[in-house]
Amino acid sequence: MVAKNRKQTGKSPTTQTDRDRSPLVSPPAKSNVRRAGREGKAFNGSHPNGLAGIRHKLGLTPSAVAKLGITLLLAALTGYLHWHHLSQLFENDRHFSHLSNLEKEMAFRTEMGLYYSYYKTIIEAPSFLEGLHMVMNDRLTEYPLVINTLQRFNLYPEVVLASWYRMYTGVMGYFGTPTKMCWSINRGEGLTPVDSCEGMGDPAYFYVTFVFLLNGAMMSLFFIYGAYLSGSRLGGVVTTVCFFFNHGESTRVMWTPPLRESFAYPFLVLQMLLLTYILRTRSPSRTAMVALGISNLCFMLPWQFAQFVLLTQVASLFASYILGYLGAAKMQSILVTHMITLAVCFVLMFGNSMLLTSFYASSLISIWAIIALRDRFAQVFKPGIVLWVMQGLAWVGSTVLLKFLLSTVLCASDDAHISGLIKSKFTSYQDFHTLMYTCAAEFDFLELETPLRYLRTLLLPINMLVVALIAGKTLQDIVRFLRDGGKASVKPDDVDEAAGSEIAARGELVYHSLQLVAFAVLAVLIMRLKLFLTPHMCIMASLICSKQLFGWIGERFKHQVAVFAVMAIMAVQGVANMQAQWGIIGEFSNMPQEELLDWIQENTLPGE
Repeated sequence: MVAKNRKQTGKSPTTQTDRDRSPLVSPPAKSNVRRAGREGKAFNGSHPNGLAGIRHKLGLTPSAVAKLGITLLLAALTGYLHWHHLSQLFENDRHFSHLSNLEKEMAFRTEMGLYYSYYKTIIEAPSFLEGLHMVMNDRLTEYPLVINTLQRFNLYPEVVLASWYRMYTGVMGYFGTPTKMCWSINRGEGLTPVDSCEGMGDPAYFYVTFVFLLNGAMMSLFFIYGAYLSGSRLGGVVTTVCFFFNHGESTRVMWTPPLRESFAYPFLVLQMLLLTYILRTRSPSRTAMVALGISNLCFMLPWQFAQFVLLTQVASLFASYILGYLGAAKMQSILVTHMITLAVCFVLMFGNSMLLTSFYASSLISIWAIIALRDRFAQVFKPGIVLWVMQGLAWVGSTVLLKFLLSTVLCASDDAHISGLIKSKFTSYQDFHTLMYTCAAEFDFLELETPLRYLRTLLLPINMLVVALIAGKTLQDIVRFLRDGGKASVKPDDVDEAAGSEIAARGELVYHSLQLVAFAVLAVLIMRLKLFLTPHMCIMASLICSKQLFGWIGERFKHQVAVFAVMAIMAVQGVANMQAQWGIIGEFSNMPQEELLDWIQENTLPGE
């Protein structure tokens, strides 16, 4: 153990909308719409502000406000628990609070140290703008070339955090408030003591704290997502419990905070939650579409791989459209939102050609054209399987053709290493990049042990059951459609609210099932991408609380007892998994590297 002696005094700062009628979506217990003529009685006070004013604007009854409050309180609790869980695991693994500044930076291995170095460059620069100029005109990374690392490495998270850090330390310094507490650490074994600091005034501490806070907020979104999708707060509990029980398969942010997915993935969860709301709502507002676009943008900016994930999303939505579960108007609105987001991201990434030459961009254009020509398709091909297949083939063919055409015209090959990696999975193709990637286990095929872990926590059996039920109802719709010769196919846009349509109403669940299949394919090809699959399986597990899917169990009490029984069985292996994580105790130390860095600092000049 190390000895920790206080060096500096001072305290650190403590630290429904219009829901489509759906046989698969749990309806609210009471209507949220007030009767005409009674609104004045409910809000007759002299000050219709505060909570009462908000309740009036949202059209919520007092009981609905209470239920919403409980949901948000539980979401906040799960977010706090996840933040604490991540922070504790990281501290246990590295003993981060006792490391010197140099050791903290050394603890960010591989590309993590590269990302952190640009954050450090900005906070140590004379001003924020000078630091930003330095990372946008970097001479060290690819010397003698001068590159824009903000464009090359998607460094917007570091830019934002560096600006916040400078503002925080500036404000605290102005008021004379201490922001960190430093100690002298006796490392023993004849090693020299080092200084170690804790508190938000420490750059590394500030950096990892915000990463963990962001991922804590992500868990709050998961709770809300599960509750909204299943129509029950118990569904939110199931989602979060599944996530914690399968935590090692769901995320690696506690071991690798600076990686791009640590910043990007929480915004994908928000984006998919908003998309679920849009799919459920008959006429989504412009505000909802803008929110979808902003969350899309926040997901794309930090991570270049985001485009491949969004490609699977667009493909899943298009498949839902082909089968008649999603109307043309709503599909086009979603496509326009994606297109605008892509254009904004292209500008903010300083004209990164990789975005325009991606399969994602080509797919957006292809699907838009196919929907615009839907009447032509209907005239040429008979409604049914032939029409569906031809639309699918048209999408695949036009997407591939357009992608390679744009790549040729723009002379862009930035994503060639990714295409090469995928190609190497199915052929004997090899090059430098594929050999380098496949040396790491996370870029290999999914290991057999992973589905076995899903099996032990019941995550896999529950998902198979849920998907089987949804697939069964979908097949019934398809058979009915084919038996009626296509006449029973009614697009959601053409159905009045009173009559409703089972085909349109199940669209959100069909999409989620297709998205699960897409994530499974990605995970099988590249094991690292199971970090998309496992959380989505946790979301799908929330549907065991759906009364419409599992109403055959019996009344509400029996249904809840059955859900708690399932969670109890999951806990047998789930708790063991969590205890295994808590049992990881380590302390970072790399004296040879530390001595090398000290020698470089003492014997070389800056810029050499």
